[in-house]
Amino acid sequence: MLSLSLSLSLLRGRWTGLAGTFVALCLGAAVLTASALLLTSAGPRVPARYAAAPLLVRTPGAPGDGNAFAENRPWSPETTQALVRALTSVPGVAAAVPDRAFYAQAVVRGRATGGHEARGWSTAALAPHRLVAGRPPVRAGEVVLDRALGLAPGSPVTLLTARGPAAYTVSGLTGGPGPYVSDGEAERLGGGVRVIGLLTRPGADRAAVGAAVRRAVLGVAGGSGEVLAGADRAAAEPAADARTRWIGMQVLTAMALLGGFVSVFVVASTFAFRVTQRRREFGLLRAVGATPRQVRLIVYGEALAVGAVAAAAGALLGAAVAPAVGGVLVAAGFEPESFGVRFAPLPVAGAVAAGIAAGLLGAWSASGRAARVRPLEALRDHAAGGTPMTRVRWIAGVVSVAGGLALAAASGSASEDALVNDVLLAAMALIAGLTLLAPVVLPPLVRVLAWPISRQAVGMLAGRSAMTAVRRTAATAAPVLLTVGFAVLVTGMVRTTAAAYTAGRAAGTSAAAVLVPDGAPGLSDAALAAAAAPAAPLPTTVYGDRPLGALGDDHLAGDEAAVAEWVARDHGWRRGDVVPLTFEDGTTVRLRITAVLSGAPAEVLVARDTVRAHDPSALTPEAYVSRPAGMVFPGAKTVSVADRAAGDQAEEDRLVWLFTLLLVGVSAGYSGLAIVNTQVMAASARAREFAVLRLSGATRRQVTAAAAAEAALVTGIGTVLGLAVAVPALLGMRAGLAQKSGAAVPLVVPWPTVGAVVAVCLVLAAGTATFFTGKTSSTRRSPSP
Repeated sequence: MLSLSLSLSLLRGRWTGLAGTFVALCLGAAVLTASALLLTSAGPRVPARYAAAPLLVRTPGAPGDGNAFAENRPWSPETTQALVRALTSVPGVAAAVPDRAFYAQAVVRGRATGGHEARGWSTAALAPHRLVAGRPPVRAGEVVLDRALGLAPGSPVTLLTARGPAAYTVSGLTGGPGPYVSDGEAERLGGGVRVIGLLTRPGADRAAVGAAVRRAVLGVAGGSGEVLAGADRAAAEPAADARTRWIGMQVLTAMALLGGFVSVFVVASTFAFRVTQRRREFGLLRAVGATPRQVRLIVYGEALAVGAVAAAAGALLGAAVAPAVGGVLVAAGFEPESFGVRFAPLPVAGAVAAGIAAGLLGAWSASGRAARVRPLEALRDHAAGGTPMTRVRWIAGVVSVAGGLALAAASGSASEDALVNDVLLAAMALIAGLTLLAPVVLPPLVRVLAWPISRQAVGMLAGRSAMTAVRRTAATAAPVLLTVGFAVLVTGMVRTTAAAYTAGRAAGTSAAAVLVPDGAPGLSDAALAAAAAPAAPLPTTVYGDRPLGALGDDHLAGDEAAVAEWVARDHGWRRGDVVPLTFEDGTTVRLRITAVLSGAPAEVLVARDTVRAHDPSALTPEAYVSRPAGMVFPGAKTVSVADRAAGDQAEEDRLVWLFTLLLVGVSAGYSGLAIVNTQVMAASARAREFAVLRLSGATRRQVTAAAAAEAALVTGIGTVLGLAVAVPALLGMRAGLAQKSGAAVPLVVPWPTVGAVVAVCLVLAAGTATFFTGKTSSTRRSPSP
């Protein structure tokens, strides 16, 4: 209790020195709170197209990272018909509507646009989507479209399907996404059924209806049917939404981890600097009888007091901004349209606890250093800060740097999944190592960087001051190191990865151009034929005991299949075996394995005609053609190979770059705060030094210029160390990417972005030093003894 009360007493007199720590922990708790609320809110939602269906019957399973976000196995046509008959006869069920879908997209003004999943009109009642003009489709060739497309009932329209363009007539318009065709046409053209929506009669007991539906499903489909009611209907979300949520989870997790890491880093740097400045104070406490344990508890008490208040304030701030951040994530494509923030007390409480823990963890090293201060330190000048390197610090720094370099070298031969993790771990180890070894590496850097300005009195004073106060220089350079290191590393990783993909694609083909989708999710058969494209593999999903990625290939007969070696090993398949595989329409086909391939492009290869016969939505992603670039076909166009390689997967590149800017923004924001905080603390602690300079004849302008020059020098030191952190990790990544792509990969760093980050650091450091030094040295004061 004595140590805690003493901590609070000391804190009241020195609260300005902890203002930066308070803001850092407050922002850290805000990031953690917002991330936690968003993470707990990122669960699946009831799909909008099933919002009016109180009960859903679906095939079991859930799309996820473990199955490459493949949809569940569809029922067979016979099972679907039996289920619809059985469910329709359940008392209280008004309609059992099988959800059949196939690729179809309206062509408006020559370009495929709007929704690209056509369904039977009866499924519109599950949303519900109602007619706003015209009438429902009742025969083949009629379609209901979204009124946003601007077409009128009775207008002719072309629907682009997987086989090619087809002529339709607009029979009506709806306020929701389409297209909707007649139920008969949906049954003829649609794929397999995975969900049957149930509409109940008015006044029906939904619990009783649900129980009867479960009995009916069990009697017809056994374990291949699952009944969902209420919030459980969210399990029927599309695989695309599950994949988007998964991306959002990675973004939010990275935000939380980065916020926690930088919070601890900033707090540790701040408290280390405070201990250095207060060595005389701690020496006096030891001289009057304070034990090392009591000194350590004083530092912990300050951290606990600041951390508790900052974490509570940050939690409130994070809860307030979470909905706005969620909207940004939806707009950026990191979360599906159905996403919304759900408030819960547990994530907020957890964020508060994490904020307090971050404060205590950041103060841990500094408390040990404070406890080691001897009583005689009260008689020493604290500016130099004593011996900057201890044996433990030497060992930890060398081990961290060695480990970081080893991880950077190992990333050259790492697997694709481990490559990014190895690079990030290498950079974090190098950041920690160089921060620990800063008192050793700083003097040579100061000599080199200060040499151009050392001929002038102000430059010489800045260099000497940085050289003398090694601890202060290390503390003020650390946040710049962190900012520049992360900026170079993260942006360089994204750009170098993109360059590797471009190099690999450009080196892998000699075609004149690439036929790519234009407003459509893929290429139709008609577009391939119009562009005279050679037969391209047709992707689909087949189902054994799990979903398997498959390609339709023209080199196989209709009853043949080839499988990847690892798939054959997992399933116990051998060449010559006849295996049953279920296709997207729910039909099971027995295929004979004619080859087991070690370097297969997919898990299963089947005949292309077999894929087209059983998957009405299968589209070719792209095809190499001999036609020149710039030609336009239905839902497709030709582009040069280089342009395709540079712009491939543009949507994912956009998401990755937004993710990159988000991470750089979080780390740069924290580090900018640390830069300002350390400069304020340094300026306030150097009042006696500035007074001596003024009494020695220096003008206020000269003192301020010297402090600004020293801040600029420290920024340069941090920039050099940041590059030393990032470049080895990026070189290792480049080597690994070059090995995997089979082509030379350039190291690409967006230097304008990095230059902007360095300029911001320079402005913050020099501006803060100038402002607070000017205030501190505004009057001539006698230096205190």
